[in-house]
Amino acid sequence: MDVIKLLEYLREIVETSAKVPMTGKVVLDKKETLEIIEKVIAYLPDELKKAQWIVEEKERILSDAIQESENLKKENLILLKRQVENHDITKEANHRAEEIIALAQRNAKSIRLGARDYANEILNQLDSEIADKSNQMFISLKNELQELLTDLESKIDLKTDLIRENIKELREMK
Repeated sequence: MDVIKLLEYLREIVETSAKVPMTGKVVLDKKETLEIIEKVIAYLPDELKKAQWIVEEKERILSDAIQESENLKKENLILLKRQVENHDITKEANHRAEEIIALAQRNAKSIRLGARDYANEILNQLDSEIADKSNQMFISLKNELQELLTDLESKIDLKTDLIRENIKELREMK
C-alpha cells in the first residue's frame, strides 16, 4: 500500500465517521486512525525525511546567522563609538566645548559682579538721597514748628494782655 492510498483511506474514514450533531465534528476510531498515520510515516521516503531535516537545519542556521549578525552590529557600533570618541576632531570639539563653557562661566561671573556693584552703587545713592531728604524735611519741620510756636506765643501773649486788661478794668470798677 502506498502513501496516497493510505491518505485516501484516512479521508474516507473521516467522511464516513459518525457526526456530532450541530458542531460539524466527527467521532473517529483513535486506534485505527493512529495506525494509518503510522503507516503513512513509515512509507514516507527517506528523502522526504532528509528534506525535513534540511529545512529544520536551515532554520537553525538562519537563526544562528541572524543572532551573529546582531552581535556583530552591536560590536561594530561599540567600535565605531570608540573610534569617534578617540578621533582628533572629536577631541578638539570636546576641548573647544570646555573652553566655551569656561568662558561662559567667567562672563556670567563678571556679569553677576557687575550687577552686584551696580546695585550697590544705586542703593548707596538712594541711601544718600534719603538721608538728604530726611535732613531737609527735619529742618523744614523744625522751621515750621518754630514759626508755629512763635505765632502761638504771640497769640497767647495777646490773649494774656487782653485778660490782664479785663482784670484791670474789673478792679477799677469797684
